[in-house]
Amino acid sequence: MLIEVNRFEFKDTHTIGKMYIDGVYECYTLEDVVRNGTKVIGKTAIPTGEYKVIIDASVRFKQDMPHILDVPNFTGVRIHSGNTSAHTEGCILVGTTWSGKDFIGNSKAAYKKFFEKLKQAKTATIKIC
Repeated sequence: MLIEVNRFEFKDTHTIGKMYIDGVYECYTLEDVVRNGTKVIGKTAIPTGEYKVIIDASVRFKQDMPHILDVPNFTGVRIHSGNTSAHTEGCILVGTTWSGKDFIGNSKAAYKKFFEKLKQAKTATIKIC
């Protein structure tokens, strides 16, 4: 499975993108601010690149979740539900609607649909652009 996140809105408080799975649109994404060269813990978007995605146990969420591996200077990067950049902590949030601001909606439904697809995949890579 190839997951692509194409970012298109870069603001002072958040970053919005669209997620595609094997070339097919899946949902909106919301991340923290893209910062060039400076990482602020819990407030910086994942650097562009390609990363392996696995499912493993999250200590914070106390359940199995998507885990993005080997992100430089980041640990515990997940894909999960949430609505604003305050919920990201350096992770990628998913949602079916976007308000045009720092808010994506129907996040739990989008996450459930995405996670079911991910569980069916033998391998997964995420490409962040």
